[in-house]
Amino acid sequence: MYHYDDLDRDVVHNRVFQFKDQMTRFLNGELSEEAFLPLRLQNGLYVQKHAPMLRVAVPYGMLSSKQVRRLAGICHKYDRDYCHITTRQNVQFNWVEFKDVPEILADLASVEMHAIQTSGNCIRNTTSDPIAGVAVDELIDPRPYCEIIRQWSSLHPEFAFLPRKFKIAVIGAEEDRASIRLHDIGIKAVRSAAGEYGFEIWGGGGLGRTPMLASLIREFLPQKYLLGYLKSILRVYNQYGRRDNKYKARIKILVGALGTQEFSRQVEKEFERNCETDPQLTEEEFKYASSFFTAPSYQILPERHEQAGPHPEAYQNWLDRNVKRHKVSGYRIVTLSLKHEGQAPGDITTEQLHHIADLADRYSFGEVRTTQQQNIVLADVQANDLYSLWLDSEAQGLVTPTVSTLADTVCCPGGDFCGLANARSLPVNEAIQQRFSDLNKLYALGDLSLRISGCINACAHHHIANIGILGIDKKGEEFYQITLGGKTGYESAIGKVLGPSLPLDKVAPAVEKIIQLYVEQRSDETETFSSTYERLGKAAFKEQVYATDY
Repeated sequence: MYHYDDLDRDVVHNRVFQFKDQMTRFLNGELSEEAFLPLRLQNGLYVQKHAPMLRVAVPYGMLSSKQVRRLAGICHKYDRDYCHITTRQNVQFNWVEFKDVPEILADLASVEMHAIQTSGNCIRNTTSDPIAGVAVDELIDPRPYCEIIRQWSSLHPEFAFLPRKFKIAVIGAEEDRASIRLHDIGIKAVRSAAGEYGFEIWGGGGLGRTPMLASLIREFLPQKYLLGYLKSILRVYNQYGRRDNKYKARIKILVGALGTQEFSRQVEKEFERNCETDPQLTEEEFKYASSFFTAPSYQILPERHEQAGPHPEAYQNWLDRNVKRHKVSGYRIVTLSLKHEGQAPGDITTEQLHHIADLADRYSFGEVRTTQQQNIVLADVQANDLYSLWLDSEAQGLVTPTVSTLADTVCCPGGDFCGLANARSLPVNEAIQQRFSDLNKLYALGDLSLRISGCINACAHHHIANIGILGIDKKGEEFYQITLGGKTGYESAIGKVLGPSLPLDKVAPAVEKIIQLYVEQRSDETETFSSTYERLGKAAFKEQVYATDY
């Protein structure tokens, strides 16, 4: 993984020093709330319902065991012994105090971490495939490109005050595990017929109040022009993006208003105008970035894995659901689930963080990855260590064998924590999971995604779930809107609103009715929920939910 050079260290430590002075002046009354607002946002500090929240950047989801231990220390010293993994692979501390934030940032800087550009109208943390570098379907490792974009975009003066926040995702595999079409810019590494590496460039995606899928704006961009082309997109957006209405300020609104063809034309015009003067990505620069992502010292190992001891069924369930193939024979990719009963999805305790750091050192070359599904990945586990890893993780509640099932919920903190939320999301998830606790019944449903957002900002990305739930406010009461038919990946789709919103106590029964119709009407046990929904249409599910009781 990438390690800071002297310039990185200077930038981050100077930011810590600057913010410590700014915080002191604010607490002493020398800076007003209005003046302090942009300063704290530039350092990832929000004001939530109960306490300040600090969002820490985890570039493309990569962490070392040393960094994980430092996060654990912050949890224990400055928070309430837990933190939260976000859908952009970052980490949030929800109970910090203003006076402690400079010290937290200093602690982070000591292990090459920061909170820069995790908030505000700037280029946010670049996300990527959580199994980049080890995926069997990968054309090229996207992480060097992510790091190049991170270095280019960090504190870029031209893009520090965009019309709205801006998000970029990069992938290098056949399967899209980063949902590039949901981003302001989505980048897929490809190879031309002549064997030259380059990119598909997608633009204008985003969820929130007006969900839209990105459009393909460049079929093939040679690798050397990556930063110049990104700069051209951002310049067009910076010039023409709306600043008069924050609800219409995202690039998706501009692309929608201009149309994909006209937007692409303007980007190409800007690109051609600056192509000769904008710096190009040289082969030497790419090799330097790639040097931080070389393969670890893999051994030559057999493909077999240890057999289960006294818990064969539980272990096999975990193998089936939480373990994936690795590009190197004898290794596996393991997902440690953060969807444990009695714990909010994506939350991780101090004890679990310490344990995960130990697991990474023991089993996976000291490396940890966060995922958009709010789980943790150990990417390089020897197949013959799987059973030992499972035993070591069981007591910490990290082996829940439900990855990609209805129980693998993606959920924002909702009204229990967030001041923007219209409704709570955690009680909704708990009520649903109580109805689907039988693993055999859960597995019989196959892969099925559930996402729950507490407000229209859609932090849980409910629009792209097979079953999405959105909290709304109706005259001071919590209600919930259900959407069906969302999908991720290259076949991304925005779910459609099923019908009138429901009160909290009706949501779980409604989901149960939806699942009941799916099970009754699917052509066979292999037909997915998406296929059944598309075949039956929304009307059938709407009748199932609203014909009685509601």
